[in-house]
Amino acid sequence: MVRAIVGANFGDEGKGKITDMMADQADIVVRFQGGANAGHTIINKYGKFALHLLPSGSFHQRVDNIIGPGVALDLTELIAETEMLENSGVPSPNLFISSRAQLLMECHIMLDTLEEARLKDRKFGSTKSGIAPFYSDKATKTGIMVCHLFDKDVLNDRLKSNFERKNVLMKYLYNAEPFDADEYTEKYYALGQKIKDMVIDTTPYLNQAFKNGKEILLEGQLGALRDPDHGIFPYTTSSSPLAGYASVGAGLPPYAIEEIIAVSKAYTSSVGTGVFPSQIFGDEAEELRRRGGDSGEYGAKTGRPRDVGWFDAVATRYGCTVQGATKVALTNLDVMSYLDEIPVCVQYDLDGKKIDDFPVTPELQRVKPIYHTLPGWKTDIRGIKRFEDLPENCRKYIDFIEQQIKVPVRILSNGPKRDEVILRED
Repeated sequence: MVRAIVGANFGDEGKGKITDMMADQADIVVRFQGGANAGHTIINKYGKFALHLLPSGSFHQRVDNIIGPGVALDLTELIAETEMLENSGVPSPNLFISSRAQLLMECHIMLDTLEEARLKDRKFGSTKSGIAPFYSDKATKTGIMVCHLFDKDVLNDRLKSNFERKNVLMKYLYNAEPFDADEYTEKYYALGQKIKDMVIDTTPYLNQAFKNGKEILLEGQLGALRDPDHGIFPYTTSSSPLAGYASVGAGLPPYAIEEIIAVSKAYTSSVGTGVFPSQIFGDEAEELRRRGGDSGEYGAKTGRPRDVGWFDAVATRYGCTVQGATKVALTNLDVMSYLDEIPVCVQYDLDGKKIDDFPVTPELQRVKPIYHTLPGWKTDIRGIKRFEDLPENCRKYIDFIEQQIKVPVRILSNGPKRDEVILRED
């Protein structure tokens, strides 16, 4: 079976834990899009880790981990992550890198950083990881593929062509030093030699594995509301984090994906710039942020404090719709145990009119959340293994969310560790 694990909201939903947990029964885990601009936090017997490029199956020795052709591959980050795992006592993962994946290089990070500084108060909240310039190169067909790394002449020719326009920007827009194609050739050829043994054409490999009935997990980055077509544009990423793109970014036929698990927190969080209707502020927000997750609500990549707010059923229902979710995993449920009452956003007020659908960004900026308040349960629920053993008000909260988003909630995370999870019957 092929399953996609994707985000229903702004990202930071806890997809890493769900993928890590499900990888125990998988044969292959595939990263299908995005780059090192976001992280999946995983806690297991080896410790606590934030993975930015390595698939979340990297802690399972029987799992083949694949970086698919849709990934923005930062080789420096990938090698550093692999070494970090080894230094932490984690056995080296079985890793395969698509020869069709394209490289995110230092020039992309530099351009991203310079542009964000130039925009000042008009910036889009970039992580300065080079994502937008990378996907610009991909769209204009000037990018460098992994397969280009192993021939210095080919690599040098492509870098010279790539840098022609970039160096005009560096000189006249940013007043900065130009990029040197010869220098980049030497550096990235050397990096290529370090990964050469991991590089294969992953597309035929995956398709044969699918035909052989292997268990395959497709791991998405960020969430539906960061999609450039369906999200809160322009406060989005530059690749599609939707399950619909998973077949493209991994290299499988669309009909292969039988199950789509959309991950959402039991509240809402967001790191970076954007529009967040159910956001809360002040002491109320700081208390939720402090309690959120194993070490609070701070970005796994940036360390920035995440914006937090109450569960937004309008946004999550929309996120599940565009993801095509067949089931939902609800994470950080234990975080809510301190509350006497728990608001849930069930509608928006747009210029005096109640709406149930998630609107485009200019309208979203004008909406006000309409809340329905449920009683809290005021009991620590970590360690509970059966849905029936949860406090009554906790079960009612889950059932209410399920009714609102119109997708069955089948996985409940009630703690940060891999085994702190409740599986409900289908």
